[in-house]
Amino acid sequence: RWIYKIRGKEDPFLKIGESNDRNKKGNSDYIYALKDINLEVMPGEILGIIGKNGAGKSTLLKILSKVTGPSTGSISYNGRIGSLLEVGTGFHPELTGRENVFLNGAILGMTKTEIKSNFDEIVDFSGVERYIDTPVKRYSSGMMVRLGFAVAAHLEPEILVVDEVLAVGDAEFQKKAIGKMQDVSKNEGRTVLFVSHNMASVRSLCNTGAILSNGTIALSGQIDEIVNHYSLSDYDQLNSEITKCAKYYSKNIEIDSITVNGSEKNIIKIDKNNRDLKFYIKGKATLKMKIALEIKIYDDKDNPLFFYCPNHVKGFTPQYDKGSFEINQTLTLPQGISRGTYYADIEITNPYIETYVDFYRGVKIESEGYPTDTGFVFDYSKGHGLLFLK
Repeated sequence: RWIYKIRGKEDPFLKIGESNDRNKKGNSDYIYALKDINLEVMPGEILGIIGKNGAGKSTLLKILSKVTGPSTGSISYNGRIGSLLEVGTGFHPELTGRENVFLNGAILGMTKTEIKSNFDEIVDFSGVERYIDTPVKRYSSGMMVRLGFAVAAHLEPEILVVDEVLAVGDAEFQKKAIGKMQDVSKNEGRTVLFVSHNMASVRSLCNTGAILSNGTIALSGQIDEIVNHYSLSDYDQLNSEITKCAKYYSKNIEIDSITVNGSEKNIIKIDKNNRDLKFYIKGKATLKMKIALEIKIYDDKDNPLFFYCPNHVKGFTPQYDKGSFEINQTLTLPQGISRGTYYADIEITNPYIETYVDFYRGVKIESEGYPTDTGFVFDYSKGHGLLFLK
C-alpha cells in the first residue's frame, strides 16, 4: 500500500469500489462486478436470472460453479454442481464427438462407468448420432451446444447451472432442453439456475427469478412478477420521449423527433373508438438514401404478434434527398387485439439491407381491447400488412 501511495496510485486494498455501471465513465480502477449478493435457492427450484448485458449474470454463475472465486463472501451448497456456461467448454476440436463426451464428462465430474452407462442416452438426446465419430472442429456451433448440453444434463447433478446456451440451438433443441430441465427439477427434485434474455423461455421454465442490475440484485420473487417488472422497468424509469429509446447504427441518419398520436411520450393509450397509431418522424440524412419505417408489435410476454411495413406490401421503398426528411405513417391495430399492454419496436431502415435507427421497445401501448369473433384479421386496404393470431 505504501508503494502504491508514493507512486500516486489508488490503494489496491480499498474495500470501496465503484458501481458496475457500464454506461458511466469511472474514476477508479476498482469495480465490483458483484456486490452484496445474498441469494438462497431451495432444492427443486428453477431460478431465472435476468438483467442487461454487463449486469453480472455470467460472473455470478462462474462464481457459483467455482470457475472463479469471490473476493469476499462464501458459497455453501449441497451436492454436485453441473455447469454449462460457454459453448463447447472443455471440447477438444481434434477429438471426435465420442471422445469429447468422455473428456467433457470427466471434466464435469462423471466417472467412466457413468459415462458409458449414459452414453447412448447422451447421443440420442444430442441428435448428432451420425457425426459422433467426426472431429468436433467440423461441428456447427449448434451441434456443439447440443452435445455439450446433453453431457451436462446427464451428469445428474443436484444443481444445474445454464448460461444462455439455448440461444444457439434450434427450436426443436430448445424445446427438448427446457423439457429436460423441467423434468430434472420436478421429478428428481434438482435445482436449476437459468440465465437467458429470452423472457418467454424464462417465464415457461422458471418458478422464481432475480433481476441483476449493476452487479446487485435489484429484485427477486415469483417469476411472473420479475419478468413483468423487467419488461416494464425501462418505461417506468424513462416515461419520457420516445427518441430516448433510440439506438443508432448509421452515421448517415440523425433523428430530431418522433411522435405517436401527436405525443412524444413513450406510453400511448388507445381505446375502442380509435385503433390508429400515427407515427410522425423528423430527421436529417447526410446523403441521398432509401428510408422505410418498420414496426413490430409484441405482447407483455414478449411474444411477437405482427409486423408492419407498408413498403413491403407496396413493393417500393421511398427515397429521400440529402437533408431534412419526414416519415408520416398510420398503423391501424387489428380488431382482434384484446385488452392489455403491448410494445412496439420501431426501426428506421432500408428493408432487408440496413437498419439505421432502432427504437427498441420504443412505445408501450395500453389497450382497452376490442371484441371480435375472428382470430385472424387481414387489412390491406391502406397497404398495411397485418396478421393477428388470437
